[in-house]
Amino acid sequence: MVSIAVPALSLVVLVGASGSGKSTFARKHFLGTEVISSDVCRGLVSDDENDQAATKDAFEVLHFIAGKRLAAGRLTVIDATNVQPEARKELIALAKEHDVLPVAIVLDPPEQVCVARNEQRPDRQFGKKVVERQRSQLRRGLKSLKREGFRTVHTLSSVEEIDAVSIERTRLFNDLTDQTGPFDIVGDIHGCRAELEQLLTTLGYTITRDPEGRPVDASHPTRKAIFVGDLVDRGPDTPGVLRLVMGMVRTGHAYCVTGNHEAKLLRSMQGKKVRVNHGLAESLEQLAEESEEFRAEVATFMDGLISHYVFDAGNLVVSHAGLIERMHGRTSGRVRSFCLYGETTGETDEFGLPIRYPWANEYRGRAMVVYGHTPTPEPEWINNTICLDTGCVFGGSLTALRYPERDLVQIEAAEQYYKPAKPLHVPSAPEREPDVLDITDVVGRRVIETATHGRISVRAEQAGAALEVMSRFAIDPRFLLYLPPTMSPVATSPVPGLLEHPAQAFEAYKGQGVTELVCEEKHMGSRAVVLLTRDDDVAEKRFGLAGRGAVHTRTGRSFFDPTLTDDLLGRLREVAEAAGLFEELDTSWLLLDAELLPWSAKAGDLLRNQYAAVGAAARSSLPAATAALESAAAAGLDVREMLERTKRRTANADRFTEAYRRYCWPTEGLDGVRLAPFQLLASEGATYQDKPHAWHFALADRMVAAGPSLITATRRLFVDLESWDAGIKWWEELTGAGGEGMVVKPAANLVRTAKGLAQPGLKVRGQEYLRIIYGPDYTEPENFSRLRDRKLGHKRSLALREYAVGLEALERAARGEPLWRIHECVFAVLALESEPVDPRL
Repeated sequence: MVSIAVPALSLVVLVGASGSGKSTFARKHFLGTEVISSDVCRGLVSDDENDQAATKDAFEVLHFIAGKRLAAGRLTVIDATNVQPEARKELIALAKEHDVLPVAIVLDPPEQVCVARNEQRPDRQFGKKVVERQRSQLRRGLKSLKREGFRTVHTLSSVEEIDAVSIERTRLFNDLTDQTGPFDIVGDIHGCRAELEQLLTTLGYTITRDPEGRPVDASHPTRKAIFVGDLVDRGPDTPGVLRLVMGMVRTGHAYCVTGNHEAKLLRSMQGKKVRVNHGLAESLEQLAEESEEFRAEVATFMDGLISHYVFDAGNLVVSHAGLIERMHGRTSGRVRSFCLYGETTGETDEFGLPIRYPWANEYRGRAMVVYGHTPTPEPEWINNTICLDTGCVFGGSLTALRYPERDLVQIEAAEQYYKPAKPLHVPSAPEREPDVLDITDVVGRRVIETATHGRISVRAEQAGAALEVMSRFAIDPRFLLYLPPTMSPVATSPVPGLLEHPAQAFEAYKGQGVTELVCEEKHMGSRAVVLLTRDDDVAEKRFGLAGRGAVHTRTGRSFFDPTLTDDLLGRLREVAEAAGLFEELDTSWLLLDAELLPWSAKAGDLLRNQYAAVGAAARSSLPAATAALESAAAAGLDVREMLERTKRRTANADRFTEAYRRYCWPTEGLDGVRLAPFQLLASEGATYQDKPHAWHFALADRMVAAGPSLITATRRLFVDLESWDAGIKWWEELTGAGGEGMVVKPAANLVRTAKGLAQPGLKVRGQEYLRIIYGPDYTEPENFSRLRDRKLGHKRSLALREYAVGLEALERAARGEPLWRIHECVFAVLALESEPVDPRL
């Protein structure tokens, strides 16, 4: 069996005459969605796959679909004859446009095989001459396929060879997304071996030396190093730097990308004509004193360096000169050029050097991009990018970034080894300060890249309502790190008299393969997010805002005035400190998801003006109506049906009043106010959605124990497939006692299934609580039958999208990203809320 390696992201072009078996080969080795057939496209535009008059339009469709797939980073297979150079030229151009590798697989069985196959198909009765012409065109171009631009060419010349092939999907060399770190990313070294050794030692690496005392490796018990290139030139010991870095890469203790100075040194060592400037002379002179064997190792090492790496599920990109988002994980000459040199404006400065285009100012990607190339006095974060070249060889410092901690470690240069051609570059200021918000970040159509749910779009028209709420009512955005997502109810229950029942929640999760669940009591309060700092100076230092934190609603409004908020946060701080949370998590702040009770503490006006008014009107009018109908009945009028209905409505009104009153109790200041935390969202440098709910409840229980007068426990019951009945019985007990109901969640918390991201929770509300939502008379037969027809698809989709965007906000906040990056996600959750969904769901 012959194995053909196909890069996981590439444009695969099948080449062969009609009847060579391309479509069969494509169906056998690739997904149906990955294959774009010219015949199918011809059918799409003309309803006839053999209509040659539609060929031009068909290939326009084919190229359009292929472009969309490649832009999305998906392997794409072109099933067409592709025997003419002109046809292949367009596909090569398409691959270059999207910076992917073009791969040719040539199917070239004997002519008689192709002819015989066509004769067996009634739609291919075009005779032998067409096959002869196509095979002639193929043979003429076969030797030139690589010159045309195909990275690899695989030729299969017999039926047996074609049948015996297996396709192996290979990862691109730059794809290290499975490597999560932690890492120490080191800036441009330029031959400064002594400073590199000192930096590695400071970072906790143990240096290994050869018998001559030269460093040949460095290792850390838990971390790996990443070098951003420009190891060579200008400095006093380029061979020493290379020997150490090469050893670390060889043993798997480090990764290294190429820099423009390695590329130039390699060309010189290969005998190519280059200008010996910018420190190249020093490298050549130093390497000349080394053995021929060492120089050969150096050349092999530099020749094997690639342009950039993508680490940690796409969250980290390392490249010598940086990289714009659409090139992440791609491979082409254009990508390599950007990685080596960046992008220039085409102009030169007063020193005769090219002016670099400030790509980082416009960067909006999810991945942190770490690079070097252009020396700066100090590293500076610009839009989730950072340059680590701090000019060590020019007398500056050698800098490393710890990832994911985002801590910088620097070693001052012992001396100025090389005079710079111009003063160290001061990064051009971004279009705004990182913590200054710009309305252009939230208006217009926005696409947010999330780690858990892919790209999520926010339509332009959704921004208006969110801007109104955010600008007029929300707390200071520096404290607004997260907004909770909406939550979907369960599917409508078939149980008579009930809209919702736990069985539908259990079935829904079972259908996704999630069988370990937790049922959480729904409190009679309001969803609250609590940002809690450990002491009074943390907020100013970490968030740039005086105060103790915030306690806000699902729409970002503060629950209380500043005085009461500070008082509440002070009490919560004492509870968290007594519970040992700050110390255990090694953090100066906590972000909690909770319920604030009672509901009347926030919704007093709503209760008075809407629910109480409805109840009062019903209790006033319906008894009078009942008395009048009873008098009419006594007078002999047939009003029985109306009388019975009025009595039922009176009872419904009493139940309605009783239901909402359970959410009210008197409070004075903070007296009577209670908080029920159920999840720790984030702290300094960490998020916790991957921790099971049992872990979160254990923390909450410690808070309850430390502050029982303020903190309320959340009752819960863990269930699996064998204990559904226990979960149903518990729900019946909760709702039978007047409780709101419960939320069913995956016990593991964040869960990805074969069908995608699982719902973070499904709410199962009781019959009497739903009376508040749908109105006193919702259980009347004529109303109930109508309400059972609930469209939940949009609500479920919205819940997942808001959940994913909220998690993205948490990740950005924990990583210490600029405020605009966090606010972009927080605002998006609020904007998504304006989608037209039945608010009662």
